[in-house]
Amino acid sequence: MALTIGERVERFLLVLLPGLFLALFRLVSPGTKRPKHLPPIKNPLLTLSAVQLAEKIRRREVTSVEVVQAYIDRIQEVNPLLNALVKDRFPSAIQEAARADKVIEEENRGEEALRNRFPLLGVPLSVKESFALQGMPNSAGLISRRKVLASADAPPVSLLKRAGAIPLGVTNTSELCMWMESSNHLYGITSNPYDLERICGGSSGGEGSIIGGGAAVMGIGSDIGGSIRMPCFFNGIFGHKPSKDVVSNDGQFPSCTGLQNDYTGSGPMCRYAEDLLPLLKIMAGPTADKLSLSEKVDLKKLRFFTVVDDGGSPLTSPVDNQLVQAQKRVAARLEADLGVTVKKVSFPQLKYSFEIWNTFLALPDKDGKPPEPFVELMADGGSVWPFWELIKRIFGRSEHTVAAIGLALMESFHSSKPSQFILKQKEELQKEMEDLLGTDGVLLYPSHPLLAPKHHHPLFTPYNFSYTGLPVTQCPLGLSKERLPLGVQVVAGKLQDHLPLAVALYLEKAFGGWVDPGVA
Repeated sequence: MALTIGERVERFLLVLLPGLFLALFRLVSPGTKRPKHLPPIKNPLLTLSAVQLAEKIRRREVTSVEVVQAYIDRIQEVNPLLNALVKDRFPSAIQEAARADKVIEEENRGEEALRNRFPLLGVPLSVKESFALQGMPNSAGLISRRKVLASADAPPVSLLKRAGAIPLGVTNTSELCMWMESSNHLYGITSNPYDLERICGGSSGGEGSIIGGGAAVMGIGSDIGGSIRMPCFFNGIFGHKPSKDVVSNDGQFPSCTGLQNDYTGSGPMCRYAEDLLPLLKIMAGPTADKLSLSEKVDLKKLRFFTVVDDGGSPLTSPVDNQLVQAQKRVAARLEADLGVTVKKVSFPQLKYSFEIWNTFLALPDKDGKPPEPFVELMADGGSVWPFWELIKRIFGRSEHTVAAIGLALMESFHSSKPSQFILKQKEELQKEMEDLLGTDGVLLYPSHPLLAPKHHHPLFTPYNFSYTGLPVTQCPLGLSKERLPLGVQVVAGKLQDHLPLAVALYLEKAFGGWVDPGVA
């Protein structure tokens, strides 16, 4: 069984048209004269992990008010350049920090009791705007929802607040969280802290940008096709998309319909690897028991594998040589330090990653209910005609981004009958991957084929997110010759989240982890 003639023609057009438009865009796009980089971090409190900050606050070495104010100052310094935080709650955050300091002052059962009850007491947090944070906007960049405020917290946000974290505000997303650049006509475009002319990724791009820029220490994102991992890669930070059904996906807009919940993961984003596991444990709540997060991992006893690319899909760009070499350095370092063998493997089905993702997100749920059409989400109770929106966009009159309009147009051409060939590729890939990894296997895979692209360029390479179709931990690996973040995805089997989290700690020590973009 192979692709039909019609499916091959569709594939050819998907490759040809974006390439032609990119060539035209490069000819006509103007340059910019604004600064390219952020100022360096000056306050040493901004260089501590969330775990370290929580400990210092509990021990009264620093107050929560001081920490929160330090992050507010940094946000006010860099956010005019980044446009990452789209709505703040600074006065409320300062009040909550003062209450946290009072709790510590009145605590008479000791530091350990405080740590058990409030492991993140007094530590500031940023939140992706698509997550409900009480009293904050919850629009996912849709102009028609500009007046919508969340009446309650999404479950993982609630759990983080219950642990003592203090939200500073909400961060930008792509329109309806379905694009790899965080840009919309409600809040505007968000930039990369390492180069303001480049993208921060999407859809959790505001989180990636504000954290990577040193203006937040930890945050929360969601990921259905790379929306945690791409922003973490482009902004040089750590992130984790957890195993299915571990962290609740409730309380987000848009909500998951059809089979989308099977592919969506809500997880932590942070600058320091040691924060990943405690954040995941808190966000998972009672379901954290599904994972072995307290189990000590002996890296020398793991089996390591590496996949260099997706096998040559015509839809995706070739992997940048600097990323290829970075992944090779990781393999070599693992072999030298741990005495393990990193085996090179390949999965021929990976070249169909986009088609697999696109097919399964359009399938109905177990009760036969199909996913809510993207065009209906755009309409938000009204009516939207994609072709008319495209014409309006040409004249600057549409409320929707080119990316959202393009997705709606693509949806209108999507076949209602899934390709049997693609269904078979997915089944084979899943089985081969599960058999390979088991409970002690770890796989290295490119984060994305390219370094952080220039603004708007993803419109012309729209399938490169296909490199992010697996649940993983995203790890930074230093900077490229252009001073842009390098990185790698670390994959493990289902419910084996503790394995890539342990590898992340190792890679941070081996390759330096996050780098201050102000001194990069």
